[in-house]
Amino acid sequence: MRRLCRRILVIATFVTIADYVIQAISLDLHQALGAFVFLIAVNCLILARAEAFASKHTVGRSLLDGLGMGAGFTVALCCLGAVREVLGSGSLFGIPLFHEGFQGWAVMLLPSGGFFSLAAWLVLFSAVRQRRAARFASAVAAVER
Repeated sequence: MRRLCRRILVIATFVTIADYVIQAISLDLHQALGAFVFLIAVNCLILARAEAFASKHTVGRSLLDGLGMGAGFTVALCCLGAVREVLGSGSLFGIPLFHEGFQGWAVMLLPSGGFFSLAAWLVLFSAVRQRRAARFASAVAAVER
């Protein structure tokens, strides 16, 4: 785990340095590339995680892990995007969900809306996890009596 964290830190550092160098050399190129430089870093992180898993497991387990990780990322991105679209434009897949007077939250259509959406999902999952743990603790206490 520490090795993976160090790898992530090194990749993130070099990508940030490369982004700043590109910005210093050519602002037009930096604007044209936009977020693609950071997407390369994310791709490296995903591949590094897959490689770390595959190096310690069989081909079958690695294949299942890759399929599971891909499905998990797809579901996570769809959930984040759905919250942003519903709160930002009041529709889902182009189908209006609210009355015509609904005014969407413009911030949800901006990149920062992704962070707000992620924070909301994390709060929701944390609350569910805490409720489940409290319910389990009370069940264990009831059994011990």
